Amino acid sequence: MAQARKLAILCALSMTVAQGAVAQHLPDTVTTDVLRVCGDPGNMPFSERKEDGFENKIAAIIADELKMKVRYYWLTQGPGFVRNTLGTGLCDIIMGQAFGSDLVQTTNPYYRSTYVLVTRAGEFEGVTGLDDQRLKGKKIGVIAGTPPVNRMGDLGLITAMKAYPPYALDPKRKFQTVAAEVIGDLAAKEIDAAVLWGPAAGWLAKQSGSPMSVVPLLKEPERPPMAYRIAMGVRLGENDWKRILNNALRKRSAEIEKVLRDFDVPLLDQDENKLQAPGER
Repeated sequence: MAQARKLAILCALSMTVAQGAVAQHLPDTVTTDVLRVCGDPGNMPFSERKEDGFENKIAAIIADELKMKVRYYWLTQGPGFVRNTLGTGLCDIIMGQAFGSDLVQTTNPYYRSTYVLVTRAGEFEGVTGLDDQRLKGKKIGVIAGTPPVNRMGDLGLITAMKAYPPYALDPKRKFQTVAAEVIGDLAAKEIDAAVLWGPAAGWLAKQSGSPMSVVPLLKEPERPPMAYRIAMGVRLGENDWKRILNNALRKRSAEIEKVLRDFDVPLLDQDENKLQAPGER
């Protein structure tokens, strides 16, 4: 009898573990009535506490598709952002992650964009690549550690380059983000040009109050890459949650594209380095 009882207990335990393993595809921390988004409260044009960034608007579209309300967990972008957001279990999705990131599991990409060259209108007209000789010796603003720095090094543009720190963590800073600081310096003629991530640069250039030209860098070599697919990030192993989000992204793709275009995000074809025509997916 004792042996039979022991076997029954073991069988019950094995069934409980198996059921638990299945349930973990959609963990308890992923709520069924609220889309809990990990966001930066001051990172325009991507996100802001007032929820007027384009990633905020895309999150609202996804929440509407899923019949959920949006709730944010705010944390300034910087080292440890993923660990202290998704990793804590206080939120379930990070917007705007590079597709294939090692830190998170990514959904299908919802857009593809590229780094751009930003200049004051009427200057450097016709320049479409960093190898243009007119950029030699010019003071070009770039964020340290970003892919264009390597390309600029290969072309001998480092000497006159102005590298900005990657994070705007000083509470006394004049600008909300580093990219905004770069654009501000360009408007003030403290630098000659800038090379920035396109989704930030397009909107910031328009908001600068100074006429600017934003040229997607479509002719650069594949290494270092200048173009990236952007997706949403979820925790590793949350496969069911990822599929739910992928389905929502597919259904609402036209609305998402409109938001991106409204914010002057340079949209690329998913495979080729060419601009994507409106409605072309």
